[in-house]
Amino acid sequence: MFKHKDQRVGVFIDTQNMYYSARHLFQRKVNFKSIVEDAVAGRLLIRALAYVVKTKTADEQPFFDALQKSGIETREKDLMEYASGHKKADWDVGLAIDVVHMLDILDVVVIVSGDGDYLPLVEHIQSRGRIAEVMAFGETTSSNLVNYVDDYIDLSQNKKRYLIGPIVKSDGKDEMGEEKEEDEEDDFFIEPPKNDQGDSRTRRLEF
Repeated sequence: MFKHKDQRVGVFIDTQNMYYSARHLFQRKVNFKSIVEDAVAGRLLIRALAYVVKTKTADEQPFFDALQKSGIETREKDLMEYASGHKKADWDVGLAIDVVHMLDILDVVVIVSGDGDYLPLVEHIQSRGRIAEVMAFGETTSSNLVNYVDDYIDLSQNKKRYLIGPIVKSDGKDEMGEEKEEDEEDDFFIEPPKNDQGDSRTRRLEF
């Protein structure tokens, strides 16, 4: 697909979807900075938004700060915890509403997620004469979504660029069998807060 420098681009990142996909497939973390750079592809970036979840402990704040330092805005929502122990954090509708509201100032919408629930949003974007693009890991991307979008980048085809950190096994050790050490770079990829919706998505990553 032809891309030119005057196209106005909005990048919308389903952070939870990307995190759980990378963990499920590769036991790795996501390099969001590289994803945004390639989503823009030399065009005019209008907004880059990452949809994230806040917890009461605020352990994820360094992750939010790192996103913002890289030019990625955060849209934050509190993790809902119910008396039953159930936890919920759903940004699908919020992301879609933001896209609809911004269409008048965008030529291209890049959705960073493989969730097939975004198909109606893609159809709406195209009905308004805009370009809809998707970036996601191929193994966890809805085939229907791929068939409808104007351009698709399979992040699994370049894991070196889109993933970061050593493989972390269930015992917390890396692929060398040594305890993983924290460093400044890893602050960018702190694990998002766990919630029942995220675990549910992990279970339904097969399409």
